[in-house]
Amino acid sequence: MLLRTRLSTLAAGVVACCATATAVLPAQAFAAPAAVTAAPALTAAAPTTTPTPTPTPTDPNAPAAPTAPTAGATAGSEEPAAPAAPLPPALIGERLMGGPATTAATAATAAPVAPKSLAPQALSGSEAAAAAAQACTPADFAARNGADLVAFIKSSTPECIRGLYSSGGADPGIFRQSRMLSVAAAFKDLAAGYTGDNSTGIQQLALYLQVGYYIQFYYPDAAGPYTGELTTAVRAALDAFFAGARWHDVTEGNGIVLRDVVWLTDSANVQAGYLGVYKRILDDYNNSYNAVPKMVGAVNSVLQYPLWRGNSNQDFVRAVAADPSLAVSLADFAINHKDLIGGPNEVLDTNAGNDLARMAGSGPAVEALVKPLVRKVLDAAPLLTPAAPLYVHTAVQAAYYNSGQCSYYDICNLPAKLTSVVLPHQLVCDNRTIQAQALSAEELATVCASLRNQDAFFHGVVKDNGPIPNQYAQNVTFGIFANKTDYTTYSWAIFGNDTDNGGQTVMDATDPNKLAATVMYQKTWNNNDPARVWNLNHEYTHYLDSIYDLKGNYRTQMSVPDIWWVEGLAEYVSHSYRGATDTDAMAQAAKHTYKLSTLFQSTPGNSDSTRVYPWGYLATRYMVEKHPADVQAMLARFRVGDYPGGYAVYNSLGTSYDADFDAWLDACAGGACYNPGPTALFDTSVNGATVSVNDRSVQTGSGRITAWHWTFGDGTSSDERNPSHTYAAAGSYTVALTTTDDTGRISTTPATVTVTAAPVVLPACTEQRADAMGRNCSRGGRAATAGNLDYLYVYLPAGTTTLKVTTSGGTGTAHLYYNADTWASPKAFTASSTGTGTTQSLTVTNPTAGYRYLSLYAVTDFSGVTVSTQF
Repeated sequence: MLLRTRLSTLAAGVVACCATATAVLPAQAFAAPAAVTAAPALTAAAPTTTPTPTPTPTDPNAPAAPTAPTAGATAGSEEPAAPAAPLPPALIGERLMGGPATTAATAATAAPVAPKSLAPQALSGSEAAAAAAQACTPADFAARNGADLVAFIKSSTPECIRGLYSSGGADPGIFRQSRMLSVAAAFKDLAAGYTGDNSTGIQQLALYLQVGYYIQFYYPDAAGPYTGELTTAVRAALDAFFAGARWHDVTEGNGIVLRDVVWLTDSANVQAGYLGVYKRILDDYNNSYNAVPKMVGAVNSVLQYPLWRGNSNQDFVRAVAADPSLAVSLADFAINHKDLIGGPNEVLDTNAGNDLARMAGSGPAVEALVKPLVRKVLDAAPLLTPAAPLYVHTAVQAAYYNSGQCSYYDICNLPAKLTSVVLPHQLVCDNRTIQAQALSAEELATVCASLRNQDAFFHGVVKDNGPIPNQYAQNVTFGIFANKTDYTTYSWAIFGNDTDNGGQTVMDATDPNKLAATVMYQKTWNNNDPARVWNLNHEYTHYLDSIYDLKGNYRTQMSVPDIWWVEGLAEYVSHSYRGATDTDAMAQAAKHTYKLSTLFQSTPGNSDSTRVYPWGYLATRYMVEKHPADVQAMLARFRVGDYPGGYAVYNSLGTSYDADFDAWLDACAGGACYNPGPTALFDTSVNGATVSVNDRSVQTGSGRITAWHWTFGDGTSSDERNPSHTYAAAGSYTVALTTTDDTGRISTTPATVTVTAAPVVLPACTEQRADAMGRNCSRGGRAATAGNLDYLYVYLPAGTTTLKVTTSGGTGTAHLYYNADTWASPKAFTASSTGTGTTQSLTVTNPTAGYRYLSLYAVTDFSGVTVSTQF
């Protein structure tokens, strides 16, 4: 099944929260200011020659900046997804909350769903190099036993050990019980003196045991039987680890190890013995962890593995029934951490709801204790509020695993309930039922009219002879959400679609009992689509194509390399029908990246989104407009289900059209692919928090552009032709330009801009000397000619934890330098900010008390610059 999503996002799961939020951190404690007793003496003379700015040397041993885990995705793709069959309930959960593909199995029946994984942490450059250089094949392990094997495992990289998941038991004996016992004993020895990090290689030992259980479950002949002796040995090792004091350190080093040790409790199927450990990890979590991504991953490991699959282990179920305090901790965690929703760690909160709801369905004894807690969580997260993702996740799992209590939870026929609340506005439009969250009656009519009129346009392009016999799904439902956030929150639970995209058509036209649905959302700035419904006509083309052109279900339709047509037609029809120029395709045409014969071989496996969509559009437009007979010959075979025959039509062309296609691309990029009327085009430039835009829109054919309307993604707008805008907060925003010509035709084009924080307006410094800075104050009007320095200093009292220095405003380019001991310059500094322009910022942590030195170096003449110090 091809989905129009990024592969990294698919690996993390289906639902992608599209908003991010800065982690809430404890406020810094600042010491009381101390009086400045004397001005600093000039301890270094100003340079007499123009110095060459020198960047701060990079420390190869410095840790990489932490990457915040994502809640299944960042914003996710805004492109539509290819049509797909509806996901069954079990697979919805699997895609929604699935962990890595190498998830360790328990001895119980594999669960149909699994909690959602945080995004994996990337290897640093040194780690990747080490992994690549190290001998790391199954044979390297097969040749070793006992202490030799243990030493090799500890010296291997974690990625090397994880690579053994994919060995498939190809080297019998690697994970025989005798070897596992040696590793478990070594794990226990290291656990007794656990240092709070992986300096001893303990993580690799835990990983090796994880993989062993996985191989033994899926390839039992390769690993051989495991007995209670191994379980006892692994439990002894785990007990030694959790008996120590360092396993709950809130550090990156401990988080890396703790995640895999928690995972091992699940791999070994001994979850029942560690309820207290899981409870402590959940109870100890607070928002300070958000600054320590590996510890966030360790917390999620509890939710993702043992608290999910433990419910299929009767020992775990009996333990929970005997002591339900773990369930109380889960409910409290879900309710108390709703502030995570909408941020990068949302998955922690929704996974707590997932686990609790599944726990309620693990048996009558547990159900009686846990179901009031599930109801408590549902009541704490109302629909159509920011907490709704917690409700939806919890309700979906309760409906699946504890369906007998659906009346108690008020979730019987959950999709219908969600539809009635979230999509209350409906219109029957012939064979189409439009269900919308926020469309007015007028907008519903606009959508209906657009769809009706698109039918004739589509048939004019493909020249079909009517519906394909035995292609069912003659009726289709449109689910239209008000925005991306609500789409990702609710759509998967109602329609069974993936949501890391800008819309998807869900259907299996071969099954008379399956309903077709096409799902999407509105964008406030999107004036190109009817009623601002993003991808409305693209997705409807997929539906029509599956009824009139492509016999069979999607798997059959994609059995040959025809993605260029499937997605290219949807792009071509959508743009041409609406009279919109595909500016992305025109930009790609100028690059000549692909030959037509190469595009004919495009598959989901060899194509990124650029090759699939803009280049699919170009290939389809060229073939439809230049070689319609070939298109009809191809479709004649597709319409009877002969996909190899249809593929043969265009594959047999070989490279015969390549030269003409290449020339056609030049014409397209040169203007032939503009649709009549206006095409909104513009450039952007960013300086700090300010974006400036430059209109370069094009009018094709008669008429002229008479109006420009800009939206900046933060609720503000402008009708100037070339405005600038300053944002109140750092972040990424969508700038969109809508141009209108004198006949009323419009065109809208978006672009994403990323801005830094707006300059903080601080009061003027009150120190008598003009080069003296102070606490939380600024000095304006700084200036210097090219090659010279403007010197300043600041006195830091004892107890200062952070000094932040920023510059802003004025003209020219000024680099900012800091030195703790002497006058700062490009040749004498310990921190610097050397971007283009006058917006600079540097932060010094834990400086010692005393005078500290600053300078602005004039790369070019600068003037009117404001310098601010905060501590």
